Amino acid sequence: MKKTLTIEGMSCGHCVKHTTDALEGLDGVSQVAVDLEKKTAVLEAEGSVTDDMLQNAVKEAGYSVTSIN
Repeated sequence: MKKTLTIEGMSCGHCVKHTTDALEGLDGVSQVAVDLEKKTAVLEAEGSVTDDMLQNAVKEAGYSVTSIN
């Protein structure tokens, strides 16, 4: 399934890489595209990946998720 996360706290290319790596590190997540200007991450996730898992991965990377669609 396709998920779009709105993420606060990213300010540079390093932030994008850190967020991308955190999300790609989750089993069942693929095709992560983080957009700094839009403050979003669009990804493909298997059904076993929960919103909480995504939110926790971003939080551990140092940023916060404000919405998941």
